[in-house]
Amino acid sequence: MPRSFHLVPALALAGVIASTLAFGQAAGPGTLTLAMPIEPPNLDPTTGAAAAIREVTYRNIYEGLTRIDRSGAVQPALAKSWTLSDDGLTYRFTLESDVTFHDGSPLTSADVKFSLDRARAPDSTNAQKQLFEPIAEVATPDAQTVVITLKRPTGLFLWNLGWGDAVIFSEKSAATNKTNPIGTGAFKFAAWTRGDRVVLEKNPAYRAAAQVKLDKVIFRFIGDAQAQAAALKAGEVDAMPNLGAPELFEDFQKDPRFKTVAGSTEGEIVAGFNNARKPLDDARVRRALTQAVDRKALVDAAYNGIGQPIGSHFSPGQPGYIDLTSVLPYDPKAAKAALATAGYPNGFSLTLRVPQMTYARRSAEVMAAMFQDIGVTLTLEPIEFPGQWLDQVFKRTDYDMTIVAHTEPLDIGIYARDAYYFNYQNAAMKAIMAEVNATADTPQRLALLGKAQKQLAEDAPALFLFLLPKLGVWNAKLKGLWDNQPIPANDVVEVSWH
Repeated sequence: MPRSFHLVPALALAGVIASTLAFGQAAGPGTLTLAMPIEPPNLDPTTGAAAAIREVTYRNIYEGLTRIDRSGAVQPALAKSWTLSDDGLTYRFTLESDVTFHDGSPLTSADVKFSLDRARAPDSTNAQKQLFEPIAEVATPDAQTVVITLKRPTGLFLWNLGWGDAVIFSEKSAATNKTNPIGTGAFKFAAWTRGDRVVLEKNPAYRAAAQVKLDKVIFRFIGDAQAQAAALKAGEVDAMPNLGAPELFEDFQKDPRFKTVAGSTEGEIVAGFNNARKPLDDARVRRALTQAVDRKALVDAAYNGIGQPIGSHFSPGQPGYIDLTSVLPYDPKAAKAALATAGYPNGFSLTLRVPQMTYARRSAEVMAAMFQDIGVTLTLEPIEFPGQWLDQVFKRTDYDMTIVAHTEPLDIGIYARDAYYFNYQNAAMKAIMAEVNATADTPQRLALLGKAQKQLAEDAPALFLFLLPKLGVWNAKLKGLWDNQPIPANDVVEVSWH
């Protein structure tokens, strides 16, 4: 039996639980104050991988041709309609009329062409550049029409256009969107106090402005989990869509002042291996490390038992999901034997770079203890996210192991990229994902996705842990916030007080 793990002393939480400060709306009528654990590094989602950028800007500031709604379905956005040719290669989009950017300039098909060509250019810095690789040409027959020709049929193309990385910019604002974002969304950028908040104000020129009930949205950045809970209890913030203190969630459930929702995300929490470094370049070693981890015990200790263990890089909420946690089950004896076979009978040492998020820090502590049981010493090295992590781990792949939640939807294709921070190169995986991307038939695509999941479960390019839950807590008088998070977003366009 694994040892017991107790990471959060109960007495340390007593002050938060017992808070009796005055409670009410954080600001005046028409204002929403929403807290996030991570501050975005900038406000241009086409320049970096940090989910926090999209959690502030998605639909609120920027829009794409399509969007992903709260249920995970594709909806029209800047494109009000589209048609697809019989050969599956040509999409013809009709844009919404009378759409303007926040600086007053009109949206035209030229802006769409600029944005998509920029995203797929050889020097593109878009973190999801591969989403645009199937595009052969973007044509603009008139100001309200965009014709996109693909190199090959791509079954998820409309879905991909709904990602936060596919938003539409004006060419004249693209260079300054990091600090002064100009979009077409329901809210305009007003101010950014670094280290504290981003403020948005209602866009009176928004095409559906009458349906937007909020006048102002304040995104507060509170990294400490207990401080998040205290701010909610004190009425300093109105909503925490992703509470970082799962052990406090039950307390909020008992408080009638709050609505609590244990929803789902697309956040597969994985302990990434640098597959280019010894001994992690050996699949036997990676499989052994996987078998050293009791996922259920880890979830219990690190996230108060809230979270579903996973055995591959796929969300249980997605069609085509397969439970593969039994492929490499918890078995420390088998793990030690596998290490001996691989040439490491006495184990070895690794460093795990740990970003500051609660789930990462707590999971890393549990893993380090479990690795000791098979003779592997895991040294935990704190690292700041997004700055240091994005630079050192994601860009330069300077690490042994790390841990992070991959919140992008249906992102199993990252394991088929030539250059990705896992440094995982597998011809079979690349072939499977090439078939997935070219397949429009849904049952066939889901079968291929199942094959991809099995490939990863068996080869263990990363240690798949659990799906990050969305522990939402907000003022009971609020309505319209998302219960689940099918895409990284805090979409507040439909939020109101009642």
